[in-house]
Amino acid sequence: MKASPKTITVAMQLYFSGESLRNVADSLKLLGVKVSHVAMYNWIQKYTDLMKQYVDKLKPNVGSTWRADEVFVKFSGNMKYLFALMDDETRYWIAQEVADTKFKHDAQGLLHQAKEIAGKRPNTFITDGLPAYHSAFNQEFYSNKKPQSRHINAIKLDGNMNNNKQERINGEIRDREKVMRGLKEKDTPILPGYQIFHNFMRPHEALKGKTPAEACGIEVVGENKWVTLIQNACVNSEHQKNNNAQ
Repeated sequence: MKASPKTITVAMQLYFSGESLRNVADSLKLLGVKVSHVAMYNWIQKYTDLMKQYVDKLKPNVGSTWRADEVFVKFSGNMKYLFALMDDETRYWIAQEVADTKFKHDAQGLLHQAKEIAGKRPNTFITDGLPAYHSAFNQEFYSNKKPQSRHINAIKLDGNMNNNKQERINGEIRDREKVMRGLKEKDTPILPGYQIFHNFMRPHEALKGKTPAEACGIEVVGENKWVTLIQNACVNSEHQKNNNAQ
């Protein structure tokens, strides 16, 4: 890329922290860097795709209780739903998928993706009463082997059986959507990019200043974690190409 790694990663940090692409461009001008918001979007797309291929192969040491919920988002003015699944203990956002509908969506793909990334199934799975979760739970998490997984799908807005932790991620997504003014395509890099930001870049007060990745035993070293993650992803990509060529 023509821009420096510092410029690109500062732009990504500002954007996923809540600034619009145009505001990020204005901020970079103060540093003597002139770049269009289109170019910054291209950076996000290129490096999010690269990092996602890498981080999806990592095995986060997540806990035994997982949560899932759905939040509506606009894609070019059309209402769709983002299904997200996270670990209760570490706040690690394990998996996500975008659906056209809420009540007719098959959530099996979401649960299968989470099981593949984590390398295990949860002991407890907490959701609302959406039937799609129960059907997917029986297909992906239920087992006769002990410990058996159990599905809690009678959560309330308050009390012990609530989904407040998952709702915090939903709130983050809604705040991000306000700046994005709606997404354009279902395969947008913005949502997986924000998932990476949430897991690897953003310290959480509830985790005593750690990122969810750090709480899962995944340490990204260096002052600029974006650069480190991109470098690791590049090395992993080169190794994969070499292995395929042999």
